[in-house]
Amino acid sequence: MKTVSGFSKMSKTEKINWLASQFQGKTAEEVLTMDRFWHPDAGEQSRFDEFAENTLTNYYLPFGVAPNFIINGKSYTVPMVIEESSVVAAASLGAKFWQERGGFHARVVSTKKVGQVHFLWQGDKKVLKDFFEDNHATLLESVSSLAENMIKRGGGVSSIALLDLGRELENYWQLKMEFETCDAMGANFINSILEESARQFQALIKTNDLPAAEIIMCILSNYTPDCAVEVFVECPIDKLGTFSNDMDARTFARRFQTAVEIARIDRSRAVTHNKGIMNGVDAVILATGNDFRAVEACAHAWAAHDGQYRSLSSCTLSNDTFRFSMRLPLALGTVGGLTTLHPLARVSLGILGHPSATELMQVAAATGLAQNFGAVRSLVTTGIQKGHMKLHLLNILHQLGATDKDKENAKKYFADKVVSFSAVRQLLQEYSETRN
Repeated sequence: MKTVSGFSKMSKTEKINWLASQFQGKTAEEVLTMDRFWHPDAGEQSRFDEFAENTLTNYYLPFGVAPNFIINGKSYTVPMVIEESSVVAAASLGAKFWQERGGFHARVVSTKKVGQVHFLWQGDKKVLKDFFEDNHATLLESVSSLAENMIKRGGGVSSIALLDLGRELENYWQLKMEFETCDAMGANFINSILEESARQFQALIKTNDLPAAEIIMCILSNYTPDCAVEVFVECPIDKLGTFSNDMDARTFARRFQTAVEIARIDRSRAVTHNKGIMNGVDAVILATGNDFRAVEACAHAWAAHDGQYRSLSSCTLSNDTFRFSMRLPLALGTVGGLTTLHPLARVSLGILGHPSATELMQVAAATGLAQNFGAVRSLVTTGIQKGHMKLHLLNILHQLGATDKDKENAKKYFADKVVSFSAVRQLLQEYSETRN
């Protein structure tokens, strides 16, 4: 593509026309259709345009709900935004299954978040450590004005520590700070506090005639293992019921527990197992305007916290009880950012009853566990493709340009048959030949 100057200053129409001019044929025509996805309300579209840079249009994803969730005795209908077939269905089925067996039980372990000032310092280590101890309270006090509003809500800076990491990188030190951000995710608050702490730290060092600290960067960490929620379901094994192919409860429980154990010890299986969990978690996070990339990064880091990547969930069979559980780090917010600005994020939070951040953590974790239960249940009973491909049938039919009548006939035809792209294409060809 040709180099362009002043692109950010162009109107959306000018940007789209420029982009289309770089292509020929069908791609150029497709680019020019971007305005079809603009919001009909100019004010709402302006809001979306400001979420990111060089916005051309809106990218739609399906917004659905999974009903029948019981979490800590409270009923929820959970909003989910995801494009993958069978995810919402699996979460809904998992919720319905456990609704009749006591529901999901969840508790927030902590809401502690972390930020770091990374710096280089050369000098006597004991001198710097003594200096930090002497000025610890002063550093905290120096950022109190920035934290005033958060403190009023019950949050603020929880602690600050000096870490010597010179064994890993020569002269490398860190100020590690812990935060409570209440119902906000708190990224901007944390980063502002960190940058001000770094300035105050440098000023204090200068006042005490110590070698200067070279600040490399100040940034929150998305690894928040202590900002976590625990969730579980359990019931007597005999209360699990029966499953496809007349599989009894004890056989199912044994196979399910074995499948989860395989994900604990085998990295290749663990990645796909955890992806299934995040299908549910991410869908809730997207629906509520939270940062799914941060949650994903933290969850996968946590999955490898003992040195090997493992399943996030676990299953035990003890005292004739089936228990399926998970501990998941989740840094979420229900105020500020997109949770406030995006109209559908506000709708999502309304559907959930305007939860606090800790309540949303529990809902997201329960949805992930429900999705995981549904997926593993399918794997150890009917196989994953039977249900998935039934739901994927409509995608295939649409891709092949099927008429509404053909879609209805195809759904009836494949009610008891294996769905595949080639089989659907062959059926549509037969329909066409019959009409001709």
